[in-house]
Amino acid sequence: MNRYSGLSDDFYINMNLNTEMELPSSRDSVLHFFDRLQKQYPTMRNFYCRDRNDFVLEEDKESGKYRWSSVELRRVSSGQVNPPTVEHALEQHDLVLDLVPFMLSMSPLDCESLNCTFGFDFTYRGNHNQLVAEALGVVPAFDRLAQRAGATMISHEPSIQFGLADDCRIQCRLSIETRTSAYHVRVGEFPEEQLSVYLTARRYGSLDPGETFNEVMHRLTAICQEMVEEHVRDQVLRPLQETIAFK
Repeated sequence: MNRYSGLSDDFYINMNLNTEMELPSSRDSVLHFFDRLQKQYPTMRNFYCRDRNDFVLEEDKESGKYRWSSVELRRVSSGQVNPPTVEHALEQHDLVLDLVPFMLSMSPLDCESLNCTFGFDFTYRGNHNQLVAEALGVVPAFDRLAQRAGATMISHEPSIQFGLADDCRIQCRLSIETRTSAYHVRVGEFPEEQLSVYLTARRYGSLDPGETFNEVMHRLTAICQEMVEEHVRDQVLRPLQETIAFK
């Protein structure tokens, strides 16, 4: 079992490779790329066009554990929901990054950014914004405002972003996305939606000479793992989990 699976209802690892130039969108190029991916993962058999020139190949979602990959105008993505291990998901991302230069004419020079995202979803029926405030608190300067009599929290999505070196080419962002609207608060009806925590490590710019997409992706994955272990698991994920359980 993945060591992160017990921290949330769903856990996933996504890879996004963003380009400066448009990627090939011809029938042959796209199908050849997905055919090769399906050869490695035969259960990825659901192929469709999401929007104009946005193509997706994915596994069935019924089990709650599935792979997916997409090719957009200027982005190639890969993801695995509830993978058995981090390495298991990374193998899929490695394959996609191996295929991109040859099948989609992607050059390391054309890299706008490459990022790895660890996502954690919590299913909760209630005011997500209020839950986040109770579990994690608010900025001290806003604390009295948040406790104002009669006030109801309708938006609270804390995030932080920082560079990991002086040149800021590698950045890390931790953010929370709630799905409770003012309408839900007004009518007092809250659908069972997922509250999401995203931890993203991103490398900007073209690759250095001799550097590969896979090497960069492995470094970004290691950064995400370190951040979760040292700064996110006990400070963000467990408080959310415990507050939901208490309610």
